[in-house]
Amino acid sequence: MIFLDETAIEWIALGVIDRTLPKSDWTHGGHFAAALWLCRHRCDLTGSDAIRTLICRYNEATGTANTDMGGYHHTITLASMRAAADGLAGHSRDAPLHAVHSDLMASRYGRSDWLLAHWSHERLFSVAARRGWVEPDLAPLPF
Repeated sequence: MIFLDETAIEWIALGVIDRTLPKSDWTHGGHFAAALWLCRHRCDLTGSDAIRTLICRYNEATGTANTDMGGYHHTITLASMRAAADGLAGHSRDAPLHAVHSDLMASRYGRSDWLLAHWSHERLFSVAARRGWVEPDLAPLPF
């Protein structure tokens, strides 16, 4: 997903916050768009408990159950939030978010399997990793 302006990035984030974002737009790129916007504009929603609550409520509103097998995944969410924050830190404070997003998606984080360089499949997709933070078992995160 390519975002051409700030309005598109904001639309994704506000849609998650107010639970109106169509589920079809909650893609890998959409997740990072929301993460970048939240990191820049609503850091009060980026903490571990706050982001869990936000995404769980969004999932429930779109008919996605938060279970041990699907829905919210805490380790993936926190790792992705860290990647987004790192992406922002690599740009000036006033860099357009759509440009930051474009750079992030062109990096290894743009691949939906980037986490498997750090976690084994079994560990990343365990119930423990879905429910809480689980440290990587293959390689530390670079940030």
